[in-house]
Amino acid sequence: MTHVLTFAELGLEQVSLVGGKGANLGELVSAGLPVPDGFALTADAFATSMEHGGIRAELLAAHREALNAVGDDARMAELSRRMADMVTKAGIAPQVADEALAAYRSLRGDDGFDANVAVRSSAIGEDGKDASFAGMNASFTNIGSYEDLTTAIVGCWASLYSPRVVTYRAEKGLTTEPLMSVVVQKMVESVTAGIVFTADPVTGDLDHLVVEAVAGQGEAVVSGAVTPDTFVVSKSDCAVLETSLGNQEYRIVRGADGHDRREPMPSGRSTAVIDDAAVQTIARLAIKAERHYGRPQDMEWAIDPRGRIWIVQSRPITTLDRHGSDAQDASSGPVSSEGTSSGKVLLHGLAAAPGVATGAVRILHSPRDGHLLVDGEVLVAPMTDPDWLPTIRRASAVVTDRGGVTCHAAIVAREVGVPCIVGTRTGTDDLEEGSTVTVDGASGDVLAGRVAARPAARVDAGPAAPQQPSGLVTATKIYVNLASAEHAAEVGATDVDGVGLLRAEFLLTEALSGRHPRAVIADGESSGFVSAMADALGRIAGPFGSRPVVYRTTDLRSNEFRGLEGGEAFEPEERNPMIGFRGCYRYVREPDVFRLELEALARARETHPNIHVMLPFVRTRWELERCLELIDESPLGDQRGLHRWVMAEVPSVLYWLPEYVAAGIDGVSIGSNDLTQLILGVDRDSESCAELFDGTDPAVLDAISTIITTARRCGITSSLCGQAPSTNPEFAELLVKMGITSVSVNPDAVAATRLHVARAERRLLVDAALNERPPATS
Repeated sequence: MTHVLTFAELGLEQVSLVGGKGANLGELVSAGLPVPDGFALTADAFATSMEHGGIRAELLAAHREALNAVGDDARMAELSRRMADMVTKAGIAPQVADEALAAYRSLRGDDGFDANVAVRSSAIGEDGKDASFAGMNASFTNIGSYEDLTTAIVGCWASLYSPRVVTYRAEKGLTTEPLMSVVVQKMVESVTAGIVFTADPVTGDLDHLVVEAVAGQGEAVVSGAVTPDTFVVSKSDCAVLETSLGNQEYRIVRGADGHDRREPMPSGRSTAVIDDAAVQTIARLAIKAERHYGRPQDMEWAIDPRGRIWIVQSRPITTLDRHGSDAQDASSGPVSSEGTSSGKVLLHGLAAAPGVATGAVRILHSPRDGHLLVDGEVLVAPMTDPDWLPTIRRASAVVTDRGGVTCHAAIVAREVGVPCIVGTRTGTDDLEEGSTVTVDGASGDVLAGRVAARPAARVDAGPAAPQQPSGLVTATKIYVNLASAEHAAEVGATDVDGVGLLRAEFLLTEALSGRHPRAVIADGESSGFVSAMADALGRIAGPFGSRPVVYRTTDLRSNEFRGLEGGEAFEPEERNPMIGFRGCYRYVREPDVFRLELEALARARETHPNIHVMLPFVRTRWELERCLELIDESPLGDQRGLHRWVMAEVPSVLYWLPEYVAAGIDGVSIGSNDLTQLILGVDRDSESCAELFDGTDPAVLDAISTIITTARRCGITSSLCGQAPSTNPEFAELLVKMGITSVSVNPDAVAATRLHVARAERRLLVDAALNERPPATS
């Protein structure tokens, strides 16, 4: 199949094919977490269907026009309606429909009946670390027939063009062609369901988890339609620290007709919908996911009638960077430096987005009335869903009757930096239209009048690397991993030591506009690609000054290259692309594509000589030598000061590394995922063998030690790209003892990594001093 991938075939490497939601489900499976079975239709399935319907070019033109119409509600509505109609009329291409049907039939149970599934949009760019698209694209639950499935798939595609999605894309600077993957997943017959955040989404506290739970299906939580039970959990021992009962007037269940049905819930409940033991189990699963990803996660879970807990979605928390100075005060008036407060508390709810703001109350009951809100007023509503986004952006603060801190509206409020309080129950009744109030999004209080508020304590967490604590210096360099130019300026402004891994894949696919590179070459458009790629590299390298930026050349596998436009004409179909046509061998076989990449690097280095090059997946000496010859033959070969690194991912590096150094290599970076895969002989994407994949296996650790020791003996630098040094202090200490010269982690893990490494270095110095001290005499 070319348009369908099972969850077991997915991972973050396929994010350009199946979007964040699909890629994350694959990661959860590979991490050994309990995930209901399913599959994803790739973004190419959507593109193919639009091509088959003859509307793709027209759709792209209309989308560009819509991006320019943001702010003109009438024009936006007209264009969105037209684009959605076009998608609906085009429908699903026959070959895509055939593959979807085959995949859907494979989900049937032993009884032979069609599976009951959820159909969820997974737009390319959705559920990423900087843009959640929380609840904006369509999702459908309790789909129980193939006919309903095809309708739901087209409905997901059409939702790409709703006013709220187009507006959000414009605000996030996402101006490329929107593409949509669709995730189809077996429904869990939920007795209870909810959300778990592995960091407090309001305070940014990384030591706490927040679990929200409702009876029935989880849609009641994420939509904000009810106020869930909330549990605060200690991350260190999973102890439940706080429990707050919500207000659930109804639950969503599957009705006799197979569709969602609201079922009333009795009032006056005195016990939570789940017990502490279930909360702790959910917390442990979430912590396991966070360790796998190396960053805080926002996850959806469900418990079936047999008591089994399932993880149905995961995404990075996109809003922790809001807990800095920019989120402390959104007030339209002055804030007292004394921090005193004398305003009467009019209302209290759940603190959902930090910040303090003052404004006149505007009570609205529908997003259609959003035009009535004057910029800077406080929006008060029964609940808010993503359709309210344009109104939320103009409000100084948001207050709702219902919803929890993990509902879509709260996530969006945190993303756009608007203070938010949810679950007040009576806000629309108790607050007076036009009265002046102060909203404290950190405490959950709505106060009468303009009130001076104490600035919130700063919590450093987010996409940009936090400043290291004053005076904390490490001999081991702390580098960052980057994949795009979006946060380069922020990260470069901190005192990280450089970029240890600049991934090529996102930059490449963006510069190619989603097309296969050989198709671009065939169409005579190579110069445009080189210019776009060089510009992106320059925007990343510039903020780092003279600090090194190590660019890892493209390591897309054949199945990922096939997913690019025109890829099927150039790529082989491999049964195991993970160990197939990739890395250095691809450059040797297809030097024309590699030469374009080298030309872009050379152009960028003309003004940014801190850029260096790293070659991935090196198997043998002869292919490395040929790749180095290609570099020397390119414009890059004439430039002075270029350092050449290799990734240590294939176990043959244990034998060949001295020869690699003799061939002209200046540094080695350990890619622990591929190295673990090949040493233990386990496909890192395999669901059935997930428990075998262990990066701390003694065999893997011995290989890492050998690589570092050999690098030191040969006089080259050594690094490790991954999150383990930031999340596992023992692993960080082990690397320091081995003599590694640097580690490279995600930007939000820099502070923790620096601390772990500094402590490890201090312990080594103390141990060395104690060993040199003469024994005491009596």
